[in-house]
Amino acid sequence: MADQQVVLYETDGKIGIVTLNRPDKLNAINMPVREQLLAQLQRADADPATSVVILRAEGRSFCVGYDIGVQDPAKDAWRHDALRWHQHLGNGLTIEMTPWYMRKPVIASVQGHALGGGCEITMFCDITIAADNAVFGEPEVRFSNTGPAIVMPWMIGYKKARELLYLGDTIDAETARELGMVNRVVPLAQLKDATLKFARRMANVSPEALVATKLSINRGADAAGFRNAMQSGLDVVAPLYAAKTEAGMQFHDITQKDGLGAALKWRRAQFEE
Repeated sequence: MADQQVVLYETDGKIGIVTLNRPDKLNAINMPVREQLLAQLQRADADPATSVVILRAEGRSFCVGYDIGVQDPAKDAWRHDALRWHQHLGNGLTIEMTPWYMRKPVIASVQGHALGGGCEITMFCDITIAADNAVFGEPEVRFSNTGPAIVMPWMIGYKKARELLYLGDTIDAETARELGMVNRVVPLAQLKDATLKFARRMANVSPEALVATKLSINRGADAAGFRNAMQSGLDVVAPLYAAKTEAGMQFHDITQKDGLGAALKWRRAQFEE
């Protein structure tokens, strides 16, 4: 199991393709996914044969976020340690932001669920092409978590981002496109081909021009405070993970007793009343 390839890398002409490969868990992010995703994105960025990167996923969903269903006694021992949470979430933020700071442009190709950390990763990619069945959102707030990347306000504006982040609601692909979170929406059956077609058009641009354009955009964003905003958000939300909130404690207890599915169902029902 430790040697399982949960993130793959291949090339198609001038395009590097990084694939999340944990479809049985809807590509939920566990430690092997974290480590391999970082390694494969770095590999894709360093590959001299390519100039554009696609980030995609096997199975019916792109990524449902971090794998909170795994019971880890070692992690439970520091569940209320804010400093440990800051370190843990900081590592997650570094991985999520990797597409943003890669030299090459990264195209997210999204089907099914893109939730929590999965949603955040798509927003850090340069371009997002979504299938018409894609669903985006950050539901963590419903069980007293958020982040680690408070990037949504930078992508869609404060008013709508506040609504989605405060309530944990999800939106469909067309709504995400209208808000500016997604560039294009295509039928699910055409997602792979449409993404490759877009990437090939981009690969016709000289690599030097792509790198310079991306760097210019990112430097402008950093000058406006983007990098500091991501770090500030992490500093604020880390203690929340260690806090003993009523909803968080109940969610944890139900998960321990009846499993993650029961806990999610319990919490979801409260927002459907």
